Amino acid sequence: MNATQRRTAFRAILAGDLCAHPASVFDPISARIAQDLGFSCAILAGSTASLAVLGAPDIVVLTLSEFADLIGRITRASPIPLLVDADHGYGNAHNVMRTVVELERAGVAALTIEDTDLPTPFGATAAALIGRGEGVGKMRAAVAARTDGETVVIGRTAAMAIAGLDEAVARARAYAQTGVDALFFTGVTDIEQVRALRAATPLPIVLGGGTLTDSVALAALGVRIALTGHQPIHAAFQAVADTMKAVRDGTKLPALAGGSFMARMTRAADYAAATQDFMAAET
Repeated sequence: MNATQRRTAFRAILAGDLCAHPASVFDPISARIAQDLGFSCAILAGSTASLAVLGAPDIVVLTLSEFADLIGRITRASPIPLLVDADHGYGNAHNVMRTVVELERAGVAALTIEDTDLPTPFGATAAALIGRGEGVGKMRAAVAARTDGETVVIGRTAAMAIAGLDEAVARARAYAQTGVDALFFTGVTDIEQVRALRAATPLPIVLGGGTLTDSVALAALGVRIALTGHQPIHAAFQAVADTMKAVRDGTKLPALAGGSFMARMTRAADYAAATQDFMAAET
């Protein structure tokens, strides 16, 4: 499956009538696990990428090139359609355009551009939004920068948590006019807020935060993707710590992946077939 086909598959999710819960992935193996478990799509969050690449908190110290490199490793390993959190686009509208180009080259199916004022300005004591006009400009720039018309651009706003429902609705209406394919909302905590957002825009809705889990009710209100958190990377870290501690202490190891599982995840059979086809001695 090439990149355009993955993007088309992601668009089919947005055009459907169900609410999908993406797998939170952080490396090639986690993406393959998601694929083999039958997830329709996956997400690479900015916070997860920062952990995986730098071991750093989610404060936007990861660079665009580092992010794109990790994405490329994931998309090379698995055809699962990948949604990525491109934060604020790594700067102003010019940087947003560069971000879209680089992430398309890395193979994303979809990306979000948000309107939070990032990185945190000097002296700031709380999260803040960029101006609505600047947000509109960034969304328009992202749409204009696409080289593949199938690439999904999602406008993301944190207005609900930072400024309240009225501002979230106003930004939904403004961003819906920029040509983005969907709108992503964080800070939504109840179904009535979703209902108000649905009334403000006909675009497919993506929800972050994982607080609303009734897929049927969400789907009826146009929510096509609802995140449920990024537990897999935390589980992986804990498993590594538990295993290392057991090795250090000489105690019983926790359950480990067996040889057959590792063979599937590394696609060992594909490599064996290539060995036979291209490296076998002539007879």
